Amino acid sequence: MTTRRDFMRQSALVMAAMPLLNNELLASGRSSKKTGLALYSIRDEMKKDPAAALAKAAAIGFDWVEAADHSDGKFYGFKPREFGKIVKKAGMEAISSHSNIRPENADKMIDEAAEAGMKYIIKPSLPDDWSSTLDGFRRSADFFNEAGEKCRKAGITFGFHNHQIEFREIDGTVPFDLLAENSDPRLVIFELDIAWITAAGKDPVAYFKKFPGRFPVWHMKDLSPEKQDATLGEGIIDFRPILAMSKKAGMEYWFIEQGNCLTHTPMESIAISRRYYLDALLK
Repeated sequence: MTTRRDFMRQSALVMAAMPLLNNELLASGRSSKKTGLALYSIRDEMKKDPAAALAKAAAIGFDWVEAADHSDGKFYGFKPREFGKIVKKAGMEAISSHSNIRPENADKMIDEAAEAGMKYIIKPSLPDDWSSTLDGFRRSADFFNEAGEKCRKAGITFGFHNHQIEFREIDGTVPFDLLAENSDPRLVIFELDIAWITAAGKDPVAYFKKFPGRFPVWHMKDLSPEKQDATLGEGIIDFRPILAMSKKAGMEYWFIEQGNCLTHTPMESIAISRRYYLDALLK
């Protein structure tokens, strides 16, 4: 007898086998004209009226979104399938979600992400007891592999999003390197936050070379001299050599993301960032 869970997983596997929207990037090594938005950037508007906020993002020109509110079986108050539909109705695709996935809720969270039509479920950060020692990071990598296998069966992919802490050495070891070396490349990907790896004093390009193909998803975020979020083009990061390595990194999708908009409203910031990408970085 086919259960609802089995049907959902089979459907997700079929969707995962379809060609990626961003095949052009991988085939050519050039950056795509398509753009993504991490909905955390407009979280206040998403809280007030998700459908209206999504419509505004689509009107600016975004093609993909990444959710940042996945709790109690819902995305922004909508059941998974409903959320996927309202994103699609706005003219965009829900590619991924930042979800507080843990050992005790992994099956449920993964099924919900698959039901919403996501390609990725991303763990946005590690709890303190997982990130304070090298043993904690090793346990994290073990969980990544376990979650990655569950995701594979559900037709989606597990990933982890970095902050600065993963690049701060412990006993001569960079924890991010430990995570990458102890996780299965077939099961675990990394969503590289360009701003936070830069703020930590590391070079994104060096990591693309060290772990090629492990970074199919990026957060495109600029950095102020004070190491705060900045709208693209208003910070210190030169994105051109980074984007030139997109094929080496394995990049398929990227999202503009800004936690704190200091010089513009969030909607203004994401519009300026997208325009800077298209007008300046693609030339």
